[in-house]
Amino acid sequence: MSTPTVSAPEGVLTALDATRLARVGRTRRPARRSAVIERAEPLDVQVDPAQSVTDLLVQVATESPGLPLLARPVGDGWEELGAAEVVRRVRALAAGLAASGVAPGDRVALLSRTRLEWTLADYAIWWAGAVTVPVYETSSAEQAAWIVSDSGCTAAIVEQPRHRDLLASVASETPELDPQRVWVIDDGGFGALEALGADASLAVGEAELERRRSAVTGADLATIIYTSGTTGRPKGCQLTHANFVVLSRNAVSAIPEVFAAGGSTLLFLPLAHVFARFIQVLCLAGRTTLAHTPDSKDLTRDLASFRPTYVLAVPRVFEKVYASAEQKAIEGGKGKVFAKAAAVAEAYSRAQDDAVVGGRGPGLALRVQHALFDRLVYAKLRAALGGRATYAVSGGGPLGERLGHFFKGVGLTVLQGYGLTETTAPTTVNRPGRVKVASVGRPLPGCSIRIDTDGEVLVKGPHVCTGYWHNPAADAEAFDADGWFRTGDLGSLDEDGFLSITGRKKEIIVTAGGKNVAPAVLEDRLRAHPLVSQALVVGDARPYVACLITLDADVLPGWLRARGMPVLDVAAAAKDAGVRAVLQEAVDQANAAVSRAEGIKRFAVLEDDFTEANGLLTPSLKLRRRQVVAAHADAVEELYSSRS
Repeated sequence: MSTPTVSAPEGVLTALDATRLARVGRTRRPARRSAVIERAEPLDVQVDPAQSVTDLLVQVATESPGLPLLARPVGDGWEELGAAEVVRRVRALAAGLAASGVAPGDRVALLSRTRLEWTLADYAIWWAGAVTVPVYETSSAEQAAWIVSDSGCTAAIVEQPRHRDLLASVASETPELDPQRVWVIDDGGFGALEALGADASLAVGEAELERRRSAVTGADLATIIYTSGTTGRPKGCQLTHANFVVLSRNAVSAIPEVFAAGGSTLLFLPLAHVFARFIQVLCLAGRTTLAHTPDSKDLTRDLASFRPTYVLAVPRVFEKVYASAEQKAIEGGKGKVFAKAAAVAEAYSRAQDDAVVGGRGPGLALRVQHALFDRLVYAKLRAALGGRATYAVSGGGPLGERLGHFFKGVGLTVLQGYGLTETTAPTTVNRPGRVKVASVGRPLPGCSIRIDTDGEVLVKGPHVCTGYWHNPAADAEAFDADGWFRTGDLGSLDEDGFLSITGRKKEIIVTAGGKNVAPAVLEDRLRAHPLVSQALVVGDARPYVACLITLDADVLPGWLRARGMPVLDVAAAAKDAGVRAVLQEAVDQANAAVSRAEGIKRFAVLEDDFTEANGLLTPSLKLRRRQVVAAHADAVEELYSSRS
């Protein structure tokens, strides 16, 4: 029996492909390759290969012109923008781009925080037939120069004058970027574009603008997103309109409880990242309202006033929410109450999971305790998110099982998913009513997962990128002879088709004794402790496993006060015997999840955190392992020096 594939011309499945997949939409072991496990899911929604993202926008505006697609903060509330108004603004901006000389296929850099104008600019670039190249607003001059020059951007929309100055500082390295075509949002950039579009001597006309827009098909390039670059220079990942349209429409079909019309979300993740970018298009496909908040300092206020029906975050956000709630409870003298409430929430969630597979579910005593803590604790946590959200979507890294059960028990089911820039974000995701907290869910419709003989996760489907921008060597390395994309992640599929990720192939540590260690298992558990900000496990070619730990500077003072300990700064706390004793307990708990040979034997507490600013985290908050080890080489060596 041959292995089914999920591929077709222009990234869209044929009806025959869908029929074949419908017959094999289950986990199986191919007869000829017994060491390979595979799961394929048929498409729920067949998509016209010619459809682009702007076609979705036009369709919504035609059918429901008043439907609120976007919302922006005004005073203490929010102003909604109907679909017709969104189209009007996007068309005006697109006219300005065209009048300025931006041609179909040109690359336009977009450098800004997450805000309404980011989304409008993105749609306008597509409407003009061009290609968006996002740049993180925190990027250094060197990083921005590489992205703009490698992609050949001829124009740019930036948020602030400092961003314009940053691009100007690397002008010699970006010869294709016209300095006259750099528009600053906070300096009247949108008005300038609209004025260009209205200039009679420059205007391209409605007919020409529509010709440009409608000429774009699903197979055309929509964006070049540069990977975070944990190692080496970032590569430009080519994503088409079909990648976004097919995946978003099928995600809405697969999870209507979350993404259907009437829903809303507040986006605070960077839109330069593929996860937030996909959600931007998903809101179009699902006809849900999208709002933005550019500053994390305003997040709590904006969540309370906007009241989204679902939230999106990376695991670190959920870790910080838990740690903050726990710390506030401790400082208020209610630490024991919170600890008991957390234990009940986790137990309640696990009992619910047990009921799904035929178990008894939560017993009477547990239900009574859960109801009590719902009034005392859980309702307050839900209120902090606006009070309406019952689902959250987590991506960009693994969420610890304990935290997953905690939030589910609180009443916020975290639907953990898995994907990469190269897969337009999600390939798998847990669904409401069928959540396995320790997994990253089942493949979305149209997606296929294969576990190779060495445990690597391979992916195929209409959501997979067409390759890397002008980088055939990277293409050859990333795709096998049958067109499967090599993710570099290690994982497993269970009998129900749920995927679990165990680590990165290149991050596996092999000790001097030959023991293979997946660092993520230990690191995830350590980061769940309120005192721990970051953790990085080391031990490659060393006699045992060790770890570098950083402290959470925000939590530390309150944590110390609540225990009657002197308030110390991070540098002093890193050496404090009491703090180290608590961290040793956290290490012991993490070690309980692995074998004795894989456990952490020694750890160092660093005085400086790993941050994006010091180059030790990517913009998506992933560890730059090589850079961390290099920056703290002395601390690593000390971990393996003879003990005094």
